[in-house]
Amino acid sequence: MIKKTYFISGMSCVNCAARIDKTLNETAGIAKASVNFAMGELQVEYDEARIGATAIERAVAGLGYGIRGGSRAESMVEIQGERRAQLFWFLFALALSLPIMATMTLHGSLWIGWMNLLLATIVQFSAGLTFYRGSWYAIKGGSASMDVLVALGTTAAYCYSGIAFFSGWHDVFFETSAMLITFIRLGKYLEARARGAASRALQKLLKLQPEQARLLVDGSEREVGVREVKVGDLLLVRPGESFPVDGEIVEGVSSVDESLVTGESLPIDKTAGAQVTGATLNLTGVLKIRATGVGEETTLARIVRMVEDAQSDKAPIQRFADRVSAWFVPLVLLLAAATFCGWYLLTAHGFVFAFRLAIAVVVIACPCAMGLATPTAIMVGSSIGLAGRILVRRGSVLEHISGINLLLLDKTGTITEGKPALTAFRTADGVAEDFFLERLAAAGAFSSHPLARAAAAAAGLRGIIPAETEGGAEQSGGGTSCSYAGSRIMSGSRYFLEESGVDCSPLAAEAGKFAREGQSLVWLAVDGTVAGVAAFADQLKESSAAAIAALRRMGVSCIMISGDNRTVAAAVAARLPLDGFEAEVLPEGKQLVVSDYQAKGYRVGMVGDGINDAPALARADVGIAIGSGTDVAKETGDIILVRDDLMDVVRVIRLGRATLAKVKQNLFWALFYNAVGIPVAAGALYPALGITLQPEYAGLAMALSSVSVVTNSLLLRKQKGLL
Repeated sequence: MIKKTYFISGMSCVNCAARIDKTLNETAGIAKASVNFAMGELQVEYDEARIGATAIERAVAGLGYGIRGGSRAESMVEIQGERRAQLFWFLFALALSLPIMATMTLHGSLWIGWMNLLLATIVQFSAGLTFYRGSWYAIKGGSASMDVLVALGTTAAYCYSGIAFFSGWHDVFFETSAMLITFIRLGKYLEARARGAASRALQKLLKLQPEQARLLVDGSEREVGVREVKVGDLLLVRPGESFPVDGEIVEGVSSVDESLVTGESLPIDKTAGAQVTGATLNLTGVLKIRATGVGEETTLARIVRMVEDAQSDKAPIQRFADRVSAWFVPLVLLLAAATFCGWYLLTAHGFVFAFRLAIAVVVIACPCAMGLATPTAIMVGSSIGLAGRILVRRGSVLEHISGINLLLLDKTGTITEGKPALTAFRTADGVAEDFFLERLAAAGAFSSHPLARAAAAAAGLRGIIPAETEGGAEQSGGGTSCSYAGSRIMSGSRYFLEESGVDCSPLAAEAGKFAREGQSLVWLAVDGTVAGVAAFADQLKESSAAAIAALRRMGVSCIMISGDNRTVAAAVAARLPLDGFEAEVLPEGKQLVVSDYQAKGYRVGMVGDGINDAPALARADVGIAIGSGTDVAKETGDIILVRDDLMDVVRVIRLGRATLAKVKQNLFWALFYNAVGIPVAAGALYPALGITLQPEYAGLAMALSSVSVVTNSLLLRKQKGLL
């Protein structure tokens, strides 16, 4: 199955997107097609054996829309070009319409009448031509769009004025059709500008990728385009330059600014063998790297692709807007006809009065605002997440996460650091602490066991660096023994020491206390006498307790899930404001735990970082992968927290709730606008207040309604406390 993104031009409203969706989804060989009206994008999955890309492009072109493949960077250029074109047509139509407006009361003058006819004709069939083109294809395809409403309203006003002019009547209103087109062009320009602002975060990200790279061939360097770099190529990166691709350092030492990817403000020292990420910044040294990820396989490209998918995805609430838009235009046309007939046949106000009100009804109606309500909010929300190092894989996730009421939090690597640390120790009488730590570190110096490394790290924090040992031996599952500073030392489990005749009873009470707290113990003996016992535990992350407390205040229950024994899990849970914990859960059992809570009626989110979390992440309503975790977990998660900070779970739920609230606001105002605007345009206020709405101002209101929805979505960026 092939998945491809196209960029669509010529869509005037959400009905256009619905036509493309319907046509392609009914085409044999296409598994799924989805059009994002706000971004002008089509994502299509198809079976290459049954249908080719050319056939897909022909199907869209046959509906009257432009279609082009290419990168998101090229799409940004196209959006900017559309914005410039809309500005040109607005200014062009405005320049020709102003003289008509200035002389609209002088219809008795023949030469002014001819001038207005000429100017209105030019506007109608130049700046207004796009509406005729869109209407033709919409009607040809058996549907109706905003183009139909605009073309019908402007043509009615223009044709009636033309007939009236040549018949010698005074009731001409060329200014209506000309200003209608002018105002709608203004709305299209403002809409294009706002859409560009909504995707600005992604534009900035795309610009970070260098366009050139220094390729090393037989010891000499030459500049090539970054697209020419292949996996395995050697590249030279100087201080102050960004890495053109993902790679591995072959030679050199430098500090690297990885804030783009990790969000960490402090540079990281890198030497040979370390991995570097494309678009991050080399700060101090000259580095020679071997390319490991190029083109679409770089980390930056995957992030961009993830955000693109999120912005193109349709949230469930979008279905409501799609259903409303499907019957919106036909209903408006019926209301316009009813308005004309009611005022013309049932009152004495005459043809022109009824005709103007009918035109106002046609042009004030706006399906675009409903079409833009959801995707623009999703675009802004996912861009905010991107800026905060929160990657949302699908836009619908922002809606789903707002309804989460229970979170399952993996213990190791999510709540805790994922590696043991020395938490406490007790020495035998007469044994100095530094003496104990030095020999504990020495005993594990030749071991790769995590507890041995933790002991060495604890000693290092006190400036203790043991000398070399002699005769080191390690017993699997027991401990180590060696000669150090003229003494024979042993470290390991109590059983390991007692098997060798060491009496551990003097420290048994203290060791029992450590064990009841769920800590792992390492005993130390020197020349056959117990010297002390050390306790190790996986440390809580700095933000874990605060994050869990914040989640509970938001109404989200928090359950820790762990494969550790119940004693260890209970000890960790006791230090956190959890609602409960699940212990001794096997990797395959985590998925069943998720299912059990879902069966109880909970909307479940799962937060994890390991391979064993992947099935549970996939099964949960929302899977949240910690960014420092394995690639499998990242690929399975719906959301990726790049910064490895549990507070980002709090932030993404806030972001999801704020985004959904913004979508609902947009839909409310779009519906409210039409519910109020259409009756006012139909003359509902005229009997009581004598107020009617000129068609050109109705057109302006229609144009501004779409702009207001996009602008309201952009206000999400100003909302405090999201990140």
